[in-house]
Amino acid sequence: MKRIGVLTSGGDAPGMNAAVRAVVRYGIYYDMEVYGIKRGYEGLIEGDVERLYRRSVGDILQRGGTILKTARSAHFPTEEGMEKAYKTLNDLKIEDLIVIGGNGSLTGAKVFSEKYGIGVMGLPGTIDNDLAYTDYTIGFDTAINTVLDAITRIRDTSSSHERTSIIEVMGRHCGDIALYSGITGGAECVLLPEIDGDLDEVYRKVAEGIGSGKLHNIIIKAEGVGIETDELIKMLRERTDRDVKLIVLSYLQRGGSPSFRDRMLATQCGMRAVELLKNGIENRAIGERDGHIVDFDIAEALEMTRGIDYDLYKGVDVLSM
Repeated sequence: MKRIGVLTSGGDAPGMNAAVRAVVRYGIYYDMEVYGIKRGYEGLIEGDVERLYRRSVGDILQRGGTILKTARSAHFPTEEGMEKAYKTLNDLKIEDLIVIGGNGSLTGAKVFSEKYGIGVMGLPGTIDNDLAYTDYTIGFDTAINTVLDAITRIRDTSSSHERTSIIEVMGRHCGDIALYSGITGGAECVLLPEIDGDLDEVYRKVAEGIGSGKLHNIIIKAEGVGIETDELIKMLRERTDRDVKLIVLSYLQRGGSPSFRDRMLATQCGMRAVELLKNGIENRAIGERDGHIVDFDIAEALEMTRGIDYDLYKGVDVLSM
């Protein structure tokens, strides 16, 4: 009987549980033994592994976070760490490993496979939407909806006090959360790590809003933007007659029950991973393109790049007039 392992790695993302559920139940359907590895690669190194059954993943579809727990492992990329991880799999006779995580996690899976010959499958579990081979990552849609809910609430109080609100969202290198929440949340300005920030341009947009009679201004700033937040606040307070408040959403964006889109994407990716393994196909990265579930060679997938959607970026400016 074929044995497969599944782990969640890196930052947690809503929908990870849905993916784990699909992997376990589809694996059992195809007469596989499925093993859950706790706390990502750290658990793989330490041998923190348990066999999973149908009921092990009951009542988790709607839950945020990950029942397998997750962690960022500094030890796994080392030779000693990978050797211990391989020993864990070898001792349990686990032939293939399904990794649910972001860029770093999938890169680790690729390197591990190349070094030890373990078959791997990569599922895109990250709210950042920073894996170019897929249109959307598991958790991104839920995170956007969380940010939109915050924008709606913040707008209410900002209008009452006639103030400017800077909402900081996650995204060190990829500004998709800021961009997508900005255009669908009606922000006056979005600041992205991929585009050099310009304080004068931010002022222009805020001043135009004030001049047109707006009671509030909403600025969405990704955490990886080069402009210092304190500098931005100081400039706006000095050059406008409005109070400026900073709201950092932080880990709020990672929690919560996954949306329909994230549950569906996670489930379909988990199903595809198991079906590929059943057919003897390994080392693939699974995602969504143009509404269809697709898979690529994992090495090729991780080399793909995707730029900012400048039409959407322009749209934020035009639609906020």
